[in-house]
Amino acid sequence: MSTTGTTTIEQAVHAALAGVEDPEIHKPITELGMVKSVAVSPEGLAHVGVYLTVAGCPMKDTITKRVTEAVTKVSGITGVQVELDVMSDEQRTELRRGLRGDAAEPVIPFAQPGSLTRVYCVASGKGGVGKSSVTVNLAAAMAARGLSVGVVDADIYGHSVPRMLGTTTLPTKVDDMIMPPQAHDVKVISIGMFTPGNEAVVWRGPMLHRALQQFLADVFWGDLDILLLDLPPGTGDIAISTAQLIPGAELLIVTTPQQAAAEVAERAGSIALQTKQRIAGVVENMSWMELPDGTRMEVFGSGGGQTVADSLTRAVGAPVPLLGQIPLETELRECGDSGVPIVLAHPESASAKALKSVSDKLTTRARGLAGMSLNLTPVSK
Repeated sequence: MSTTGTTTIEQAVHAALAGVEDPEIHKPITELGMVKSVAVSPEGLAHVGVYLTVAGCPMKDTITKRVTEAVTKVSGITGVQVELDVMSDEQRTELRRGLRGDAAEPVIPFAQPGSLTRVYCVASGKGGVGKSSVTVNLAAAMAARGLSVGVVDADIYGHSVPRMLGTTTLPTKVDDMIMPPQAHDVKVISIGMFTPGNEAVVWRGPMLHRALQQFLADVFWGDLDILLLDLPPGTGDIAISTAQLIPGAELLIVTTPQQAAAEVAERAGSIALQTKQRIAGVVENMSWMELPDGTRMEVFGSGGGQTVADSLTRAVGAPVPLLGQIPLETELRECGDSGVPIVLAHPESASAKALKSVSDKLTTRARGLAGMSLNLTPVSK
């Protein structure tokens, strides 16, 4: 093979590598400075050197496979050998600057003017209403539609999102930037990824605030269409911190049909009166159980979701819709334990259809100012 021919084929290999995306950052490895070297022997054997962001990168096998597949398709290539190396501290710093800029302090992209990411805080007045189950299924349904979705497991004390999404992968740290794992095409971060085993988290308010701030600012989320935050129940520190850190976030209230639960859920929604957040709507979970004969058993009563929606509508002075009622199904619980959301595992089930309907309403709703405080004071002439 002539020198001219070798140069040409190496250029073709570089062009092929430009189509290989890093599985965590979702940008071409050529743009990220991950291509260390390319050489092609006279026999057509390609030797490709690739920099990993960190030693022990959990995605090294995926990167190797993608590089091999892309280069193999180049005309004249008879084989591919991928050699992995690790970026230096300087290279990682340069990568971080390229992705996040050179700001002295990390900023929360979702709080910046002009951010197009819609942020939903999934809240409840009390625990046990299926808030986390609703969160992961909405995320999976949105991602299945082709949207870029992220989930913050903001329930620091009762984190459960990693199990429900079926991920045990740990985050990767690049310089001062955290790369979130992905499951079912959903990016996710949780305090459970940083604690050994099932160890309890015993923190006071300031530490909770700092953890949430890091999840939002230090994690590289990329260009998200939707960010869901699974909040702890109640109106405590995290709910207040979320309103401070992401003022434009909208509340999604989850309740059960039981009137006692509905009363508590109203309190969770009424925090919007103080934080000036918009309430996207109410989801009623465990609405009924469908029996084999086609009848419905209302295990937890009825009407709680509509009661909450009506009460919050009166309180905020803007329509707060009941977005959906989710039936109680054994498969919904089983899918949460197995780590495959029911919207993916059993898409034709009644609960999956109801959850997908809610996700459709949240993703197709036009942006507007309805229900949002403009913080304007009337001025008399």
